[in-house]
Amino acid sequence: DSAEASPSVVFENIERCSPNCLQMLLENISGLTVDADFTVELIPEINVAVVTFLKNIDTKEFVEKCSQHKRVREFKMTAWLLESTQSIKAENLPESISTDYLTVYFESARNGGGPVSDVQLFPEENSAIITFCDHKGN
Repeated sequence: DSAEASPSVVFENIERCSPNCLQMLLENISGLTVDADFTVELIPEINVAVVTFLKNIDTKEFVEKCSQHKRVREFKMTAWLLESTQSIKAENLPESISTDYLTVYFESARNGGGPVSDVQLFPEENSAIITFCDHKGN
């Protein structure tokens, strides 16, 4: 079951921990190295970081370790697995973008994509919703 677990973990309430501190903390807990083994994407607007493991690790076990870790508790952070989704929203798109271009772009393995089943353009928002055929496309 854990082989199917998401490679991404969400950390909430990160404001008390600087980005460098968070990276060191994650390295300490996981025994892995930032950039080589995992990436950290900060989303300061909602006080969250998303950690994506490039190495195949048991992310459920990692979340459990985090919830019991003294420093994580001191910072009052919480961690949980990021659920897989079949749809994503692309924003800040050029006005001339086409559904065909978006389909080909998001199906590109080089971009980490997969088979696309649907693209809905929202020109007034310069955005689109891309729906994948399966979870592996995310």
